[in-house]
Amino acid sequence: MEYKISDKLASMKPSAIREIFKSLTDPSIIAFAAGNPAPESFPVDDMKRIGAWIFENEPVKALQYSITEGYPPLVEAVKARLKNKFNIGRDFDGTIIVSGGQQGLELACKTMCNEGDVVICENPSFIGALNAYRSNGAKLVGVPLDDDGIDTSLLEKALKENPNAKLIYTIPTFHNPAGITTTLERRRELYNLAKKYGVLILEDNPYGELRFKGEEIPTLKSMDEDGIVIYCGSFSKVLSAGMRIGFVCAPSEVLQKMVVAKQVEDVHTNAYFQILVDHYIRECDFDAHIEGIRALYREKSSLMLSELDKLKDTGLKFTRPEGGLFIWCTLPKGISLDSFIKEAMSRKLAVVPGTAFNCDVSAPSDSFRITYSTPSEDEIVRGVRIIGESLKELSK
Repeated sequence: MEYKISDKLASMKPSAIREIFKSLTDPSIIAFAAGNPAPESFPVDDMKRIGAWIFENEPVKALQYSITEGYPPLVEAVKARLKNKFNIGRDFDGTIIVSGGQQGLELACKTMCNEGDVVICENPSFIGALNAYRSNGAKLVGVPLDDDGIDTSLLEKALKENPNAKLIYTIPTFHNPAGITTTLERRRELYNLAKKYGVLILEDNPYGELRFKGEEIPTLKSMDEDGIVIYCGSFSKVLSAGMRIGFVCAPSEVLQKMVVAKQVEDVHTNAYFQILVDHYIRECDFDAHIEGIRALYREKSSLMLSELDKLKDTGLKFTRPEGGLFIWCTLPKGISLDSFIKEAMSRKLAVVPGTAFNCDVSAPSDSFRITYSTPSEDEIVRGVRIIGESLKELSK
Protein backbone atom coordinates (compact mmCIF):
# COMPACT_ATOMS: atom_id res chain seq x y z
CA MET A 1 0.00 0.00 0.00
CA GLU A 2 1.18 3.53 -0.73
CA TYR A 3 0.87 5.68 2.35
CA LYS A 4 0.00 9.34 1.89
CA ILE A 5 1.51 11.23 4.77
CA SER A 6 -0.12 14.52 5.75
CA ASP A 7 1.29 17.68 4.19
CA LYS A 8 2.26 18.93 7.64
CA LEU A 9 4.61 15.99 8.25
CA ALA A 10 5.61 14.75 4.81
CA SER A 11 8.60 17.08 4.44
CA MET A 12 9.72 16.96 8.08
CA LYS A 13 12.84 15.06 9.07
CA PRO A 14 13.60 13.40 12.41
CA SER A 15 15.38 15.50 15.00
CA ALA A 16 19.11 15.29 14.31
CA ILE A 17 19.73 15.11 18.05
CA ARG A 18 17.30 12.20 18.53
CA GLU A 19 18.99 10.41 15.63
CA ILE A 20 22.42 11.00 17.12
CA PHE A 21 21.16 9.38 20.34
CA LYS A 22 20.90 6.09 18.44
CA SER A 23 24.64 6.10 17.72
CA LEU A 24 25.48 6.72 21.36
CA THR A 25 24.69 3.14 22.34
CA ASP A 26 28.36 2.52 21.44
CA PRO A 27 30.11 3.12 24.78
CA SER A 28 33.35 4.02 22.99
CA ILE A 29 31.80 7.20 21.54
CA ILE A 30 32.33 10.41 23.52
CA ALA A 31 28.94 12.17 23.60
CA PHE A 32 29.30 15.92 23.25
CA ALA A 33 25.99 15.88 21.37
CA ALA A 34 23.08 15.18 23.69
CA GLY A 35 21.70 17.96 25.90
CA ASN A 36 21.02 15.59 28.78
CA PRO A 37 21.40 16.75 32.37
CA ALA A 38 24.28 15.16 34.28
CA PRO A 39 23.16 11.85 35.86
CA GLU A 40 24.75 12.89 39.16
CA SER A 41 22.30 15.82 39.28
CA PHE A 42 19.32 13.50 39.91
CA PRO A 43 18.20 13.49 43.58
CA VAL A 44 17.70 9.72 43.55
CA ASP A 45 17.54 9.08 47.30
CA ASP A 46 14.91 11.76 47.91
CA MET A 47 12.86 10.56 44.95
CA LYS A 48 13.07 6.96 46.15
CA ARG A 49 11.82 7.97 49.60
CA ILE A 50 9.01 10.17 48.26
CA GLY A 51 8.00 7.57 45.68
CA ALA A 52 7.64 4.90 48.36
CA TRP A 53 5.53 7.28 50.49
CA ILE A 54 3.23 8.02 47.55
CA PHE A 55 2.48 4.36 46.85
CA GLU A 56 2.00 3.70 50.54
CA ASN A 57 -0.30 6.66 51.20
CA GLU A 58 -1.71 8.06 47.91
CA PRO A 59 -1.69 5.22 45.35
CA VAL A 60 -5.04 6.11 43.83
CA LYS A 61 -4.05 9.73 43.19
CA ALA A 62 -0.89 8.50 41.50
CA LEU A 63 -2.55 5.83 39.36
CA GLN A 64 -5.92 7.35 38.50
CA TYR A 65 -6.86 9.89 35.82
CA SER A 66 -6.17 13.48 36.84
CA ILE A 67 -7.22 16.93 35.62
CA THR A 68 -5.70 18.48 32.52
CA GLU A 69 -4.49 21.68 34.18
CA GLY A 70 -2.25 19.70 36.51
CA TYR A 71 -2.15 18.29 40.04
CA PRO A 72 -3.53 21.25 42.04
CA PRO A 73 -0.94 21.28 44.84
CA LEU A 74 1.88 21.25 42.26
CA VAL A 75 0.24 24.05 40.29
CA GLU A 76 0.10 26.14 43.47
CA ALA A 77 3.70 25.28 44.36
CA VAL A 78 4.93 26.30 40.89
CA LYS A 79 2.89 29.53 40.98
CA ALA A 80 4.33 30.42 44.38
CA ARG A 81 7.92 29.69 43.31
CA LEU A 82 7.54 31.70 40.10
CA LYS A 83 6.05 34.66 41.98
CA ASN A 84 8.29 34.70 45.03
CA LYS A 85 11.60 33.89 43.38
CA PHE A 86 11.25 35.39 39.87
CA ASN A 87 8.39 37.93 40.07
CA ILE A 88 6.51 35.96 37.42
CA GLY A 89 2.70 35.98 37.30
CA ARG A 90 0.14 38.79 37.27
CA ASP A 91 -3.58 38.84 38.03
CA PHE A 92 -4.33 38.10 34.36
CA ASP A 93 -2.03 35.02 34.30
CA GLY A 94 -2.62 31.37 35.00
CA THR A 95 -0.34 28.35 35.32
CA ILE A 96 -0.67 24.77 34.07
CA ILE A 97 1.50 21.65 34.18
CA VAL A 98 2.56 20.16 30.85
CA SER A 99 4.42 17.05 29.70
CA GLY A 100 7.85 18.66 29.56
CA GLY A 101 8.65 22.13 28.31
CA GLN A 102 8.46 20.76 24.77
CA GLN A 103 4.69 20.32 25.05
CA GLY A 104 4.27 23.89 26.23
CA LEU A 105 6.08 25.18 23.14
CA GLU A 106 3.93 23.05 20.85
CA LEU A 107 0.66 23.97 22.57
CA ALA A 108 1.45 27.68 22.31
CA CYS A 109 1.84 27.43 18.55
CA LYS A 110 -1.18 25.20 18.13
CA THR A 111 -3.29 27.64 20.14
CA MET A 112 -2.14 30.90 18.53
CA CYS A 113 -1.16 30.06 14.94
CA ASN A 114 -3.23 29.27 11.88
CA GLU A 115 -1.74 27.40 8.95
CA GLY A 116 0.77 29.70 7.27
CA ASP A 117 1.10 32.13 10.17
CA VAL A 118 4.62 33.20 11.06
CA VAL A 119 6.68 32.33 14.13
CA ILE A 120 9.74 34.55 14.35
CA CYS A 121 12.65 32.62 15.87
CA GLU A 122 16.20 33.31 16.83
CA ASN A 123 18.53 31.74 14.29
CA PRO A 124 19.92 29.27 15.27
CA SER A 125 17.31 27.90 17.66
CA PHE A 126 16.14 24.78 19.52
CA ILE A 127 15.28 22.07 17.01
CA GLY A 128 12.45 20.63 19.13
CA ALA A 129 10.62 23.95 19.03
CA LEU A 130 11.28 24.48 15.31
CA ASN A 131 9.84 21.06 14.46
CA ALA A 132 6.84 21.68 16.71
CA TYR A 133 6.04 24.85 14.78
CA ARG A 134 6.62 23.19 11.42
CA SER A 135 4.28 20.34 12.38
CA ASN A 136 1.54 22.89 13.06
CA GLY A 137 1.92 24.46 9.62
CA ALA A 138 3.63 27.63 10.82
CA LYS A 139 6.17 29.47 8.68
CA LEU A 140 9.49 30.08 10.42
CA VAL A 141 11.33 33.36 9.99
CA GLY A 142 14.80 33.41 11.49
CA VAL A 143 16.48 36.49 12.99
CA PRO A 144 20.24 36.27 13.66
CA LEU A 145 21.79 36.33 17.11
CA ASP A 146 24.87 38.22 18.19
CA ASP A 147 26.70 38.16 21.52
CA ASP A 148 23.95 40.25 23.16
CA GLY A 149 21.01 38.19 21.94
CA ILE A 150 18.55 38.57 19.09
CA ASP A 151 19.37 41.43 16.69
CA THR A 152 16.45 43.75 17.49
CA SER A 153 16.92 45.95 14.42
CA LEU A 154 16.51 42.87 12.22
CA LEU A 155 13.66 41.68 14.44
CA GLU A 156 11.74 44.88 13.75
CA LYS A 157 12.41 44.43 10.04
CA ALA A 158 10.98 40.89 10.25
CA LEU A 159 7.91 42.16 12.12
CA LYS A 160 7.28 44.80 9.47
CA GLU A 161 7.67 42.28 6.65
CA ASN A 162 5.47 39.63 8.28
CA PRO A 163 2.19 41.17 9.45
CA ASN A 164 0.84 37.66 10.10
CA ALA A 165 3.52 36.96 12.71
CA LYS A 166 1.82 35.52 15.80
CA LEU A 167 4.74 34.56 18.05
CA ILE A 168 8.32 35.59 18.74
CA TYR A 169 10.08 32.51 20.07
CA THR A 170 13.11 33.23 22.25
CA ILE A 171 15.49 31.41 24.61
CA PRO A 172 17.02 34.49 26.26
CA THR A 173 18.87 32.76 29.10
CA PHE A 174 21.69 30.30 28.31
CA HIS A 175 20.50 29.83 24.76
CA ASN A 176 20.20 26.42 23.12
CA PRO A 177 22.30 25.97 21.01
CA ALA A 178 24.29 29.24 21.14
CA GLY A 179 25.06 29.32 24.88
CA ILE A 180 24.63 33.11 25.05
CA THR A 181 22.42 35.19 27.34
CA THR A 182 20.34 38.09 26.05
CA THR A 183 21.23 41.35 27.80
CA LEU A 184 18.67 43.29 29.84
CA GLU A 185 18.69 46.10 27.27
CA ARG A 186 17.91 43.69 24.43
CA ARG A 187 15.17 42.05 26.47
CA ARG A 188 13.51 45.41 26.97
CA GLU A 189 13.84 46.18 23.26
CA LEU A 190 12.34 42.79 22.38
CA TYR A 191 9.43 43.31 24.77
CA ASN A 192 8.69 46.77 23.43
CA LEU A 193 8.77 45.58 19.82
CA ALA A 194 6.37 42.75 20.60
CA LYS A 195 4.03 45.23 22.28
CA LYS A 196 4.34 47.72 19.40
CA TYR A 197 3.48 45.15 16.73
CA GLY A 198 0.90 43.19 18.72
CA VAL A 199 2.79 39.90 18.72
CA LEU A 200 3.09 37.47 21.64
CA ILE A 201 6.48 36.48 23.02
CA LEU A 202 7.03 32.79 23.74
CA GLU A 203 9.82 32.71 26.35
CA ASP A 204 11.49 29.32 26.71
CA ASN A 205 13.48 29.11 29.94
CA PRO A 206 14.45 25.51 30.84
CA TYR A 207 18.00 26.49 31.85
CA GLY A 208 17.34 29.72 33.73
CA GLU A 209 18.15 28.38 37.21
CA LEU A 210 21.49 26.97 36.08
CA ARG A 211 23.56 30.15 36.30
CA PHE A 212 27.08 29.44 37.56
CA LYS A 213 28.69 32.77 36.62
CA GLY A 214 27.67 36.43 36.31
CA GLU A 215 24.59 38.26 37.52
CA GLU A 216 20.95 37.23 37.20
CA ILE A 217 18.93 39.03 34.51
CA PRO A 218 15.13 39.41 34.83
CA THR A 219 13.02 37.20 32.61
CA LEU A 220 10.83 38.72 29.93
CA LYS A 221 7.81 37.34 31.77
CA SER A 222 8.76 39.27 34.90
CA MET A 223 8.44 42.47 32.79
CA ASP A 224 5.03 41.49 31.44
CA GLU A 225 2.44 44.08 32.46
CA ASP A 226 0.55 43.79 29.17
CA GLY A 227 -0.27 40.08 28.89
CA ILE A 228 2.02 39.48 25.91
CA VAL A 229 4.41 36.79 27.23
CA ILE A 230 3.83 33.04 27.33
CA TYR A 231 6.43 31.53 29.66
CA CYS A 232 7.55 27.89 29.41
CA GLY A 233 9.63 26.29 32.14
CA SER A 234 10.64 22.77 33.06
CA PHE A 235 11.92 20.51 35.81
CA SER A 236 13.91 18.51 33.26
CA LYS A 237 17.25 20.20 33.91
CA VAL A 238 16.89 20.61 37.68
CA LEU A 239 15.22 17.35 38.78
CA SER A 240 14.83 14.78 36.01
CA ALA A 241 14.41 14.93 32.24
CA GLY A 242 12.69 11.54 32.10
CA MET A 243 9.76 12.62 34.29
CA ARG A 244 8.58 15.02 31.56
CA ILE A 245 7.21 17.65 33.94
CA GLY A 246 7.06 21.22 32.66
CA PHE A 247 4.85 24.24 33.22
CA VAL A 248 3.40 27.23 31.40
CA CYS A 249 2.53 30.63 32.85
CA ALA A 250 0.49 32.72 30.44
CA PRO A 251 -2.53 35.02 30.20
CA SER A 252 -5.53 32.98 31.35
CA GLU A 253 -7.44 33.55 28.12
CA VAL A 254 -4.61 31.94 26.16
CA LEU A 255 -4.08 29.24 28.75
CA GLN A 256 -7.72 28.10 28.61
CA LYS A 257 -7.33 27.20 24.94
CA MET A 258 -3.98 25.53 25.57
CA VAL A 259 -5.77 23.29 28.06
CA VAL A 260 -8.31 22.30 25.41
CA ALA A 261 -5.46 21.47 23.01
CA LYS A 262 -3.69 19.45 25.71
CA GLN A 263 -6.83 17.41 26.39
CA VAL A 264 -6.65 16.18 22.81
CA GLU A 265 -2.95 15.33 23.07
CA ASP A 266 -2.50 13.47 26.35
CA VAL A 267 -5.51 14.19 28.65
CA HIS A 268 -3.11 15.12 31.47
CA THR A 269 0.56 14.94 32.45
CA ASN A 270 1.83 11.89 34.38
CA ALA A 271 0.06 12.06 37.76
CA TYR A 272 2.63 10.08 39.77
CA PHE A 273 5.54 12.31 38.82
CA GLN A 274 3.48 15.45 39.39
CA ILE A 275 2.83 14.32 42.96
CA LEU A 276 6.48 13.39 43.40
CA VAL A 277 7.67 16.81 42.21
CA ASP A 278 5.18 18.56 44.49
CA HIS A 279 6.44 16.64 47.54
CA TYR A 280 10.04 17.31 46.57
CA ILE A 281 9.48 21.07 46.29
CA ARG A 282 7.66 21.20 49.63
CA GLU A 283 9.81 18.79 51.67
CA CYS A 284 13.35 19.11 50.33
CA ASP A 285 15.80 21.97 50.00
CA PHE A 286 15.23 22.60 46.30
CA ASP A 287 17.44 25.69 46.20
CA ALA A 288 20.36 23.82 47.78
CA HIS A 289 19.91 21.04 45.23
CA ILE A 290 20.07 23.57 42.39
CA GLU A 291 23.20 25.14 43.90
CA GLY A 292 24.79 21.71 43.74
CA ILE A 293 23.98 21.42 40.04
CA ARG A 294 25.37 24.90 39.41
CA ALA A 295 28.63 23.95 41.12
CA LEU A 296 28.85 20.78 39.04
CA TYR A 297 28.37 22.62 35.74
CA ARG A 298 30.67 25.46 36.81
CA GLU A 299 33.48 22.94 37.20
CA LYS A 300 32.74 20.98 34.01
CA SER A 301 32.25 24.05 31.83
CA SER A 302 35.47 25.58 33.15
CA LEU A 303 37.36 22.44 32.22
CA MET A 304 35.89 22.33 28.71
CA LEU A 305 36.58 26.00 28.09
CA SER A 306 40.15 25.73 29.35
CA GLU A 307 40.71 22.82 26.96
CA LEU A 308 39.11 24.72 24.08
CA ASP A 309 41.38 27.68 24.84
CA LYS A 310 44.29 25.44 23.85
CA LEU A 311 42.82 25.25 20.33
CA LYS A 312 42.65 28.99 19.64
CA ASP A 313 45.55 28.83 17.20
CA THR A 314 43.39 26.57 15.00
CA GLY A 315 40.96 29.43 14.34
CA LEU A 316 38.10 27.72 16.18
CA LYS A 317 35.72 30.21 17.81
CA PHE A 318 33.39 29.38 20.68
CA THR A 319 30.97 31.01 23.11
CA ARG A 320 31.62 31.25 26.86
CA PRO A 321 28.33 30.49 28.63
CA GLU A 322 27.51 31.78 32.10
CA GLY A 323 25.10 28.90 32.72
CA GLY A 324 23.07 26.19 31.08
CA LEU A 325 24.56 23.26 29.18
CA PHE A 326 25.92 24.34 25.81
CA ILE A 327 28.89 25.81 23.95
CA TRP A 328 28.53 26.90 20.31
CA CYS A 329 31.62 26.42 18.18
CA THR A 330 32.33 27.98 14.78
CA LEU A 331 34.79 26.35 12.42
CA PRO A 332 37.78 28.11 10.86
CA LYS A 333 37.31 29.30 7.30
CA GLY A 334 37.97 26.63 4.72
CA ILE A 335 36.76 23.66 6.79
CA SER A 336 33.34 22.30 5.89
CA LEU A 337 30.92 21.27 8.60
CA ASP A 338 30.12 17.91 6.99
CA SER A 339 33.79 17.02 6.74
CA PHE A 340 34.38 17.98 10.36
CA ILE A 341 31.39 15.99 11.66
CA LYS A 342 32.53 12.88 9.77
CA GLU A 343 36.16 13.26 10.87
CA ALA A 344 35.15 13.72 14.51
CA MET A 345 32.82 10.73 14.41
CA SER A 346 35.55 8.58 12.86
CA ARG A 347 37.57 9.43 15.98
CA LYS A 348 34.60 8.49 18.21
CA LEU A 349 33.32 11.98 19.04
CA ALA A 350 29.69 12.98 18.49
CA VAL A 351 28.67 16.65 18.18
CA VAL A 352 25.53 18.25 16.75
CA PRO A 353 25.86 20.01 13.37
CA GLY A 354 24.67 23.61 13.31
CA THR A 355 22.40 22.90 10.36
CA ALA A 356 20.06 21.07 12.76
CA PHE A 357 19.23 24.39 14.43
CA ASN A 358 18.55 26.49 11.32
CA CYS A 359 15.08 27.90 10.71
CA ASP A 360 15.70 27.29 7.00
CA VAL A 361 16.51 23.58 6.70
CA SER A 362 18.37 24.16 3.43
CA ALA A 363 20.67 26.86 4.84
CA PRO A 364 24.34 26.02 5.40
CA SER A 365 26.19 26.31 8.70
CA ASP A 366 29.81 26.44 9.81
CA SER A 367 29.03 25.79 13.49
CA PHE A 368 28.36 22.89 15.85
CA ARG A 369 27.04 22.46 19.39
CA ILE A 370 28.79 20.67 22.24
CA THR A 371 27.85 20.07 25.88
CA TYR A 372 29.79 19.56 29.09
CA SER A 373 26.86 18.23 31.13
CA THR A 374 27.11 14.47 30.59
CA PRO A 375 30.74 13.69 29.62
CA SER A 376 33.17 12.81 32.40
CA GLU A 377 36.19 15.03 33.00
CA ASP A 378 38.38 12.53 31.15
CA GLU A 379 35.93 12.48 28.24
CA ILE A 380 35.89 16.28 28.12
CA VAL A 381 39.68 16.38 27.81
CA ARG A 382 39.79 13.58 25.22
CA GLY A 383 36.83 14.97 23.27
CA VAL A 384 38.31 18.45 22.93
CA ARG A 385 41.59 16.87 21.91
CA ILE A 386 39.71 15.06 19.12
CA ILE A 387 38.25 18.38 17.97
CA GLY A 388 41.78 19.73 17.69
CA GLU A 389 43.05 16.63 15.89
CA SER A 390 40.13 16.74 13.46
CA LEU A 391 40.76 20.41 12.66
CA LYS A 392 44.45 19.73 12.15
CA GLU A 393 43.70 16.84 9.78
CA LEU A 394 41.19 18.84 7.75
CA SER A 395 43.44 21.87 7.47
CA LYS A 396 46.19 19.94 5.67
